Amino acid sequence: MKSENLKTLISLSMPAVIEQILATLLQYVDTAMVGQLGERATASVSITTNVTWLVNSVPGAIGTAMLVLISRAAGAGEKKRVKKLSQQAFLLAVAAGLILGTGSVLLSPYIPVWMGAEPAVQADASRYFFLISLPMAFRSVSSVLGSSLRAVHNTKTPMLISIAANGINIVLNYLLIYTAGLGVTGAAIASAVSYTASGILMFCACQRNPLLRWKAGEFSVDGGLIRECALVGTPVLGSSVVSCMGYVVFASLVSGMGTTVFAAHSIAVTAEEIFYVPGYGLRTAASTMIGNARGEGNVPRLKSVAKLSVVLTVAMMCVSGLVLYICAAPLMRLFSPSEPVVRLGAEMLRLVALSEPFFGLMIVLEGIFYGMGKTGYSFFVEMTGMWGVRILFTFLCVNWWNLGLRAVWYCMIADNVTKAVLFALPFLRRGEKSVFRV
Repeated sequence: MKSENLKTLISLSMPAVIEQILATLLQYVDTAMVGQLGERATASVSITTNVTWLVNSVPGAIGTAMLVLISRAAGAGEKKRVKKLSQQAFLLAVAAGLILGTGSVLLSPYIPVWMGAEPAVQADASRYFFLISLPMAFRSVSSVLGSSLRAVHNTKTPMLISIAANGINIVLNYLLIYTAGLGVTGAAIASAVSYTASGILMFCACQRNPLLRWKAGEFSVDGGLIRECALVGTPVLGSSVVSCMGYVVFASLVSGMGTTVFAAHSIAVTAEEIFYVPGYGLRTAASTMIGNARGEGNVPRLKSVAKLSVVLTVAMMCVSGLVLYICAAPLMRLFSPSEPVVRLGAEMLRLVALSEPFFGLMIVLEGIFYGMGKTGYSFFVEMTGMWGVRILFTFLCVNWWNLGLRAVWYCMIADNVTKAVLFALPFLRRGEKSVFRV
């Protein structure tokens, strides 16, 4: 059983890992292209990043709930339920996208100001956020339906769609930023077009999948399934909102330290991403297989998948942390020509490289809890780590103790370690309190 689970875990996770890596590499190019315009352009794009994460947390929570419910139904062999869940996924994705898109467009003039952006970058930052918010419905559909495909063991198609969409983004970036001379506005238009393409392609992919496709005449709203989605997804949304609001506050605290410091911080955060995103690929595969095993009522398989995914993720993150430590300065130079930004950002990357195994452990254990449908505990862990550790101590470091960016990144590391420990503790329980009870 162990070898079979390992083979399935690897076959499901590899496309997701590749998707995450390639998408991040393309994002690197995207950030580097904007970065060549100077620190002001970088700040204009980066200042609203955390708000974008907050907005994306809603379709992200819906997608996680659908992955849990669809994978569980597929594991139990309930094909009609899978198809019905696919319909509700599309309905919720479109509704969420329209509501979020409208709100984002209306608030776009104010968000850079609330985030503490300097007056010189507020206009560009506002325009950038406005343009990338216009196709929010397509962004939401891409996120939710991508999770639905992964729940039925199709991780290759979302990977290919992500590669295509990001490729479109890079090509349009070059044409619009440099050839047309549109700068930050060109980068926003390129992103908006790629989001739209991704949403359309993901919908078409679901309609071609025999387990997920449905005809217009078959579509109907199922209140019971939507309530189930809410029960699973609400704690996930709560965790995401708590996390993203924390990131917003965290970024606003750092942005007050000056443009150079904020540019170094935001670029370093982006540069680090490719070294932990493979963990999210493994988390997706683990959540899917855990959901299948729970639908089957197969406890031995649950335990086997959980242990294998933890070992694989931590081992992978040890290697990625070592590479990040060695390549810190060259990475920063990809994104900025400013030597002060490069030096400061590289220093931060070397600090965080040592904590990558803990970050990986946190990511995969959260995925296991999601697959089990135990999303409430994740909310507690996120609240404790983000607000009880990161935000509290960052506020003290910046506003009371007047410490620099190094202290801020120590707070980030402490947050990740705390979450990893809190997620690991329930796995030590046995008997009636075991996390693997179904």
